Amino acid sequence: MSVIGHERIGMAHPEGADRTPADPIVPPAPHRWIGYAFGGRLPEGNRGWILHDTTTGTWWLRHLTRTLVQLAVPIALVVALLPAPWGLRLAAALAGLVLGLIFSLAYMSETTENRVVKAGYPAGTAQAVRDRGSLARQQRESERKHAAAARRGARYRSRAGR
Repeated sequence: MSVIGHERIGMAHPEGADRTPADPIVPPAPHRWIGYAFGGRLPEGNRGWILHDTTTGTWWLRHLTRTLVQLAVPIALVVALLPAPWGLRLAAALAGLVLGLIFSLAYMSETTENRVVKAGYPAGTAQAVRDRGSLARQQRESERKHAAAARRGARYRSRAGR
C-alpha cells in the first residue's frame, strides 16, 4: 500500500465526493473552529473533518474564510487604534486585507496540507485526495459528454432515416 493509498486516508474508492472516511466527519464546536482557523489543533475526533475540510469541492473557499477570520483581528485593531482620519484607517485596513489575501492565496495548498499533517495524515494526502476527486469528476464529465454525443448521433441518424 502506498503512503497515500485509499485505506490510509480512509477512502473506499477514488471519487472525492463519494468517499467513505475511516474517521467520521465530526465538525468542531464553534470555539474550537476559531482556534483551528488561527492554526490550532483540533481533537482526534475531528480528524476526518479536517481531511474533509481541506479536500472538499469548496476547500479553497473554506481556506479563504479561515484567512478572513485571521485577518479580522489586526484589521479591527488598525481601524480602532490607528491615530489617523477614518479614511486613512480604512485605506490601511483595506491594503492589509488585500496583502493578507494575496499571501494566503499564494500559500493556500501548503497551508491546507500543513493542517492535514497536523491531524496525523501523511504529507501530500490532501493534494492526492483533491487530485483523485478532480480526476473522478473529469471522468464522469467525459462519460456524460460521450453519452450526450451518442444520443445526438442517434437522433441525427433517426432523422436522416438511416
